[in-house]
Amino acid sequence: MRQSLQLRLGQQLTMTPQLQQAIRLLQLSSLDLQAEVQTILDSNLMLERSDEPQDLPVQPETLAAQAAADARAETELNAAPADTTLPDELPVDSAWEDIYESYDGETRYSRGEDEDWDPYERYAGAGESLRDYLYWQMRLTPFNDRDMAIATAIIDAIDESGYLTLSLAEIVQGLRDDLAVTPAEVETVLEQIQRFDPQGVGARNPAECLLLQLEALPADTPWLTETRRLVEQHLELLADHDFSALMRRLKVSREALQAIIGLIQSLNPHPGARLSNAAPQYVVPDVLVYRQRAAWRVELNPESTPKVRINARYAALTRRAGKNGDIACLKNHLQEARWFLKSLQNRNETLLKVATCIVERQREFLEGGDEYMKPLILRDIAEVLGMHESTISRVTTQKYMHTPRGLYELKYFFSSHVGTRDGGECSSTAIRAMIRKLIQAEDPGKPLSDDKIAKLLEAEGIQVARRTVAKYREAMAVPSSSDRKRLV
Repeated sequence: MRQSLQLRLGQQLTMTPQLQQAIRLLQLSSLDLQAEVQTILDSNLMLERSDEPQDLPVQPETLAAQAAADARAETELNAAPADTTLPDELPVDSAWEDIYESYDGETRYSRGEDEDWDPYERYAGAGESLRDYLYWQMRLTPFNDRDMAIATAIIDAIDESGYLTLSLAEIVQGLRDDLAVTPAEVETVLEQIQRFDPQGVGARNPAECLLLQLEALPADTPWLTETRRLVEQHLELLADHDFSALMRRLKVSREALQAIIGLIQSLNPHPGARLSNAAPQYVVPDVLVYRQRAAWRVELNPESTPKVRINARYAALTRRAGKNGDIACLKNHLQEARWFLKSLQNRNETLLKVATCIVERQREFLEGGDEYMKPLILRDIAEVLGMHESTISRVTTQKYMHTPRGLYELKYFFSSHVGTRDGGECSSTAIRAMIRKLIQAEDPGKPLSDDKIAKLLEAEGIQVARRTVAKYREAMAVPSSSDRKRLV
């Protein structure tokens, strides 16, 4: 085995911190971008927020004018050219998966405590857990120390849906080391907790959950007695849609059974679901789309476009002669500020280009709805704009477009295609809209099966298999035909 030394010439991309920052900004959502900008402002004294009004949408010509103004301002600063030359375009248009770890999009925000909050609003509306809400109600209940310990054990055994996950015997066993209690004592405390809000909490099964909610209704509620009997004795028949047997067992007419089922449907089988630990997710549109005469206008949302500029007073200090540490620090901050502004401008321009191209491809959707959505993949946009697919993927992730039809993530406009009888293509989004329309118009007593829906679509020239219909239906959270069958 012989060792040798070889020289090879080649080009290799170096992932500089500035390039990492450019890619990072490209894929940030509007809320995360605001947080990132604030972090940069706090750490770089050369940057400041612009005081210019932001009451007008950011249009392409506005971006160009702003870029020209920034260029003139930098020229006036007479900064030293040594190792501060910036390329005209940042080379972020490539596949970086093997080089740069993708940003996970998770940003944490602190939330202070407000003593003026209404307790119910704090627990039921501010994203606090069901367990905390039940603890709060427990402390307001006149329990003695013994019952308080039992209540704590019961609440600890209630899951996020509001159901008791342990039997009374298991709760007694769990308290054995600290407190000797009987199942009857646990049952008594459980009955108290089952009166807590939300109604139905602490139930041991779905039937008990519904019964607890029925008990809270006024005594003069129509068909209340029959509804209780159905829940106690005939839930299996209701699950099987055996309406004839239900009418015989309850001795009621078809119209009365409809009212009974309607009352059951007004109840919540998962009472704890509305009290979630998850903080509310707010969405700010990045792009605004509206119709102006016969054309569609695409603009960046000024509310989600940070206005940042270089502080001219601090930048002027870098022109002073000398090589002391303070001047060098200021020059470094100025260089970083220029890179950041360049990255921010590149993000805005790329986002606007991609959004404009999407609108041009999906004009029929904007005018007619989901059924007119055209097949579109990332490669289509990438080829038109001369960019890499990874760039299109980043700029369409966690970015939202506000249209006359509603608020959509840019990813929504991309979908696979299914062949048609005449050799054309139909997007999966359009097919899902057609399936939804067929199901909404079906006879409730004779719902359409997946096979029947596939045949109806084939009659429209769309060739789709039954299993594909089932997949799209399940993706829309639409029950099967047997589960959709209801009393009419």
